[in-house]
Amino acid sequence: MSLPANPATPGRVIFIGAGPGSADLITLRGARALGQAQVVLFDALTDPSLRDFAPQALWLDVGKRGFTAATAQARINALLVQHAASGAVVARLKGGDPSIFGRLEEELQALAEAGIASEVIPGVTAALAAAAATQRPLTRRGQGRSLALSTAMTAELELRASQRADTEVFYMAGRQLADLSRRLQDAGWAGDTPVNVVSRAGWPDQLMSDHCVSTLPAACVMHAGRPAVVTVGVGAAPVCRLLAAPTATAVEGHPASAAFPP
Repeated sequence: MSLPANPATPGRVIFIGAGPGSADLITLRGARALGQAQVVLFDALTDPSLRDFAPQALWLDVGKRGFTAATAQARINALLVQHAASGAVVARLKGGDPSIFGRLEEELQALAEAGIASEVIPGVTAALAAAAATQRPLTRRGQGRSLALSTAMTAELELRASQRADTEVFYMAGRQLADLSRRLQDAGWAGDTPVNVVSRAGWPDQLMSDHCVSTLPAACVMHAGRPAVVTVGVGAAPVCRLLAAPTATAVEGHPASAAFPP
């Protein structure tokens, strides 16, 4: 499929947060903006049914997944500039929220250098979807006053952990949960600190399991090969005993909250 170029008409790029899972987690503003697009550059973890919002557009897969083949960032930047410079309305559809571990700054910089206008529409990030699914607020009055969102993997694919807040949520650690357990303890987290793991948060097949820092390696089998967020600290604990789930409880085919009594 090719689109008619119209260099006389200024093109622009709209960064849209698709949410962390099912298509209905996209915001209303994001869905409306997607419907205007002539070209869509989409991430690996976006719901394929989002194509229904922009059937007229040219859809280009620029997805990235850890430890697998991925589209180079320089290539993504070049495609954004190329299509917007031709006069197209380009949607850059990012999983979760564009501003959270989405390398948004690099793409904004490329557009700014090319003199191309852009807009950012926020989305639901995976940490919030996991908290909602498990009914575990990430902040708690009187005890959970601070929250940190961290990527467990550096640009050099080095696993890192820290203790910077009452609750810390680690992205991109699903394949290295055993190593993360060791790194968390080295960073100062007590072995009995509650940990909650949710893989494919926001999707119908999301899975949830409860652990503590010292038993986190037990989560490896259940969440193998699935993108996961790991919540550590105050926000990982059930709100009350009634909502507590046994260790390594899986919720398959339904939102994780469906497993809890009202």
